[in-house]
Amino acid sequence: MDYANRKPKPKKKPGKSTAQRGKSNRGAAPKQTRQVPWLAVVIVIALIAFFVYGLITIKGDGDKAKQTQPADTQAVDDLPAKPQEKWQYIEELESKQVEVDVPERELGPPKLMQCGSFRKQSDAERLRAEIAMAGLESQVRGTEGSNGLWYRVILGPYETKRAAERDRHKLQRAKIYGCAIWNWNLD
Repeated sequence: MDYANRKPKPKKKPGKSTAQRGKSNRGAAPKQTRQVPWLAVVIVIALIAFFVYGLITIKGDGDKAKQTQPADTQAVDDLPAKPQEKWQYIEELESKQVEVDVPERELGPPKLMQCGSFRKQSDAERLRAEIAMAGLESQVRGTEGSNGLWYRVILGPYETKRAAERDRHKLQRAKIYGCAIWNWNLD
């Protein structure tokens, strides 16, 4: 059987038998048309007329409100004159100058930022490379402590704590955490 060239079978309509489908409507009387529900049409026309009447009534009320406005402006003209100001500071302050003494900001000791302390120098150099990838320059310093030799990764010196904080935030965006800012001597 050739499925590609096969024509589809006509679908059966529900409710009609094969005998009824074969007959034609040639001699049948024309179908009756549905009658218009006149009551609904009259109600819709009445609602539209009521809506139009309401709009006209609202528009007419607006004209009355406009006529009452001139009476209000006459009442404003009857107000007493504005009193003179009793304060004289406006004229006095025009010729004055205010001088503010701002003390110089005291700079404390230089700030250094320590980002790590390691037993092995290779670990300290690895952190230094990560900091260099973030765009900052750091140093590895070996210090002798009570526990032995430690390799510290430090940045700085910074004149202000704000400058050190700016670099710390830059390192945090590069996912390098744990940096601490200290007041250190440059020894």
